[in-house]
Amino acid sequence: MKRNKAIALKYQPKKDSAPRVVAKGAGKLAEKILQAAREAGVPIREEPDLLEVLYRLEINQEIPPETYILVAEILAWAWRLSGRLKETSGA
Repeated sequence: MKRNKAIALKYQPKKDSAPRVVAKGAGKLAEKILQAAREAGVPIREEPDLLEVLYRLEINQEIPPETYILVAEILAWAWRLSGRLKETSGA
């Protein structure tokens, strides 16, 4: 599927107070961002509404507070896929 926009986030809990936009682009640049993610083994997830909000941010800008919950869910999803976060059973 062809995507016309992409955004990459990075979060370093010891350094950042929130995830930051580290790359964004449209068209061919979006495809290059996605290819770099695939090559690095970074999970790719489509969230069109969130993409539109985050795409307005500048490079290196932290995500806004109103996106924290959704971004946290995506980070947890990505970390589970990579084995960095263990599944927990709902007790």
